[in-house]
Amino acid sequence: MPDGKEIARGVRAKMAEFMKACEGLDEESSSRAPEGRWSPRQIVSHLCGQEGVGHMPMLKSFLERNTPEIELRVEDAFWSGQRKGMSLAELLDAFEREYTDIAVFIEDLSAEQLSRKAHIAALKDSPLGEYPTLAQLTVGLSTYHISFHIDHMREILKDLGVAEK
Repeated sequence: MPDGKEIARGVRAKMAEFMKACEGLDEESSSRAPEGRWSPRQIVSHLCGQEGVGHMPMLKSFLERNTPEIELRVEDAFWSGQRKGMSLAELLDAFEREYTDIAVFIEDLSAEQLSRKAHIAALKDSPLGEYPTLAQLTVGLSTYHISFHIDHMREILKDLGVAEK
């Protein structure tokens, strides 16, 4: 199992890769979406997690309770309230803050803390299974989840005719 510092490096690397995928995106194109798909702004909103909450309470719950029950809303863009009125720059700032906070939180945790488990029924059929450790969920949330949405963002930008730099 990777240690907290290694996981934090991975979080920061994926965050930087996602920010690079968003370079050259402007307000107008970030608000457009191909038919039936999310806009780039909605993708960023989704990665930030639930508005006003983010991912930190979920991650902290691994340390606060024994095997907490966590409900994930996996296909929710969290596109409501304040988020709809935020500029792309504000959304990207929120994304950077969220994942920086995750990296800072995880980097100094002990092996025992990183191995604590939660029950997440939504992950039952995923490679993580329904009882992931804090380390597994953090790696999944950052490395794999952000990677998926980097590809998602590139697809959307291609469909919108926006060239990636």
